[in-house]
Amino acid sequence: MDHSELAWEFADLFGELEVEEINEVLAKNVPIGTLDFFRKYGDDFGRAASIEGAVLQRLPNLLLMGYLIRVLEERLLDGEEGSEP
Repeated sequence: MDHSELAWEFADLFGELEVEEINEVLAKNVPIGTLDFFRKYGDDFGRAASIEGAVLQRLPNLLLMGYLIRVLEERLLDGEEGSEP
């Protein structure tokens, strides 16, 4: 599976989760400091780039999605390396 396919699969899966399930995924995989960082960075970056409205509000979530995809990629790569003889 390449990076693009992984991202699409992740997006499809994430779209099917209930709010409680999303919160559980975040709690298990993202330190609270990282959540705070994405919230603040997304807001600061968005304002500096003159992003407004709903897009500005969603920017931290988009950053977080990218982070979660990267964490998943790293875990899959670690799993592949551990299974080689």
